[in-house]
Amino acid sequence: MHYSAGILGTGMSLPDKELTNFDIEKIVDTSNEWIIKRTGIFKRRILEENQPAFSLGIEAAQMALLEASLNADDIDLILVTTNSPDYLTPSTACIIQGKIGAHKAAAFDLNAACSGFIYGLTVARQFIETGYYKNILVVACEGLSKVTDWEDRNTCILLSDGAGAAVVGRVDKGYGILQTEIGAIGEQGHNLTLPCCHIAQEDIEKRLHDNKHVIWMNGSEVLKFAVRIMESATRKVLKKEGLSTDDLSLVVPHQANIRIIDGAMKRLDLPMEKAFVNIEKYGNNSSASLPIALHEAIKENKVRKDDYIVLVGFGGGLTYGAALIKWK
Repeated sequence: MHYSAGILGTGMSLPDKELTNFDIEKIVDTSNEWIIKRTGIFKRRILEENQPAFSLGIEAAQMALLEASLNADDIDLILVTTNSPDYLTPSTACIIQGKIGAHKAAAFDLNAACSGFIYGLTVARQFIETGYYKNILVVACEGLSKVTDWEDRNTCILLSDGAGAAVVGRVDKGYGILQTEIGAIGEQGHNLTLPCCHIAQEDIEKRLHDNKHVIWMNGSEVLKFAVRIMESATRKVLKKEGLSTDDLSLVVPHQANIRIIDGAMKRLDLPMEKAFVNIEKYGNNSSASLPIALHEAIKENKVRKDDYIVLVGFGGGLTYGAALIKWK
C-alpha cells in the first residue's frame, strides 16, 4: 500500500533563561554590535544548570500531539534527532516515550547534527508511505549550552538550546512531504566536531584550555559549505517534483547565521521576505531550529493550504538536507 505522508501537528519548547548579547559581552571579548552584524542574533535561550534537554523534548512532543489531535498511544514510532543527548543510553527517544506514555511506540535517536530534522522527516516518510506505521513523532531536542566552550568566541555567540516536534502521518494524495534530499560530505567533517568517547590529538590541539568535550568549528569553511549546499539541496527537491523557485511560497532554513540565510536566498534568486527567520530571538539550536521555525511560521499564518514550502539545513558531518512540502 502507498500513502502520502505529511505533518499533522507541530510543537516547540524553549528554556526560560535568556542570554543576551550584552550578557555574552561579559564572558568573552565581543560586543552586541559585532554579534548582530556577524550572526543576526540578539539573544538565545539556555537551559538551567540542572535542567535536562529531554525536558524540552517532552513539552514539544506533547504540544505536537495536541495540535494533531492525537494521544500518545496513537504513536507508532518516536524518532529523536539530537547531537547533544543527556544520555547515550537510554536514548532520548526512549526517555520521551516513557515520560509521555507512548507505550506502543518504538523509539530511537538519530544524529545528523543540525540537518537532523530533515533526516528524521525522510525516515518517517518511508514508514508512513509504505503503511508500516500510521503516526510517527519526530522530535528535535538539543542542549548545546552543555557542550559549548564559553570562552570560545567563535561558537558561544551562536549556540542555544531548544526542542521542536512534528507528528508525521497520512494526508491526502498530492499533499504532504513530496520530496526530500539528504546527503553528507564526510571528508569535510573535521570542520565541525564534538567528541564523545574518543578524541584525536588534532582535535585536542584545536580546543582552548584542554576543554575536550565541546563543540569546535571552522566557521569560514562551514559558512562557504552552507551557502552552497542550501541552494543546491533546495533546487534538487524542486527539480524532483518538476517545480522551480517561482513556485515556492516560503523557505524555512536552518537558523545558523543570518549571513548564511541571506547568501543562500541570493543564490536562489529569492527575496529575503520568502525566508522565515527567527534567529534573532533564539540563536542556533541545531536540529531543533527547523521545527521551531516551522511551528512559528504556521502560528504566524505564513504557511497556508496549497503552499509549496521548503525546509532546508546543513550541519556537522558535514550533512545537509531539504524537504519539499505541499501544505494541507
